[in-house]
Amino acid sequence: MTDEVRPGHVRIRLDLSYDGAGFSGWAKQAGGRRTVQGEIEDALRTVTRSGGTTYELTVAGRTDAGVHARGQVAHVDLPAEVWEGHREKLLKRLAGRLARDVRIWSLAEAPAGFDARFSAIWRRYAYRVTDHPGGVDPLLRGHVLWHDWPLDVDAMNEAAGRLLGEHDFAAYCKRREGATTIRTLQELSLVRGADGVITATVRADAFCHNMVRSLIGALLFVGDGHRAPDWPGKVLAAGVRDSAVHVVRPHGLTLEEVGYPSDDLLAARSREARNKRSLPAAPARCC
Repeated sequence: MTDEVRPGHVRIRLDLSYDGAGFSGWAKQAGGRRTVQGEIEDALRTVTRSGGTTYELTVAGRTDAGVHARGQVAHVDLPAEVWEGHREKLLKRLAGRLARDVRIWSLAEAPAGFDARFSAIWRRYAYRVTDHPGGVDPLLRGHVLWHDWPLDVDAMNEAAGRLLGEHDFAAYCKRREGATTIRTLQELSLVRGADGVITATVRADAFCHNMVRSLIGALLFVGDGHRAPDWPGKVLAAGVRDSAVHVVRPHGLTLEEVGYPSDDLLAARSREARNKRSLPAAPARCC
């Protein structure tokens, strides 16, 4: 794989958001399930009058069913004549074609070397939860999890700090054949707002399947007193799935933002991200 765009094509960056409640995730699936990728590709094919030709999207983060996105990024390679013929009205035409639970906010020619997935240097998610004894504000019920035990945010932050850095997050990921579970967790912090909603900010260079929701599940166990603050770190060190780590429900999770390096570093970052990572070998012990 390379970052080169095929001759006669133009790479377009899309910035978009969606409410994940009505989607079976981002990626197209067999069986006719509704997905974000499928919805946008169908709309793009229709408004560009491309007949049976589908222009496939590449996305920064493939969100699961029920997960929302406010700052998702994707790219698509369009024939130059299609782009030139539709660029001025493409955004508005897509807005008229797409369902109201998915919006594209900008379409622009991407700089050389840009790949929505591999050029990204971080993804930032937010998970929102409330422990209010009365439940969740009805207007927020599709975006906030209700946890029916009081939560100690300080204990959760103490536990979160032990998980930062580069680690093998196998204990918090659903394994996929041939995929690494080594990630660099750059930020994991929780803040209780004036409305009582606790927002967990989770930022990493990349995430493996179910990683964010598993981390939040472990922190909730600490917050409600079922586990000590050192427990999530012990689970991480053990390197295997722990049945006590629950994957929390998806509706509290939103992809907020994707970060990219400066334009001159895009291609190098993309090449680096395609390399399968391994952790440094532990120093030899003697005697």
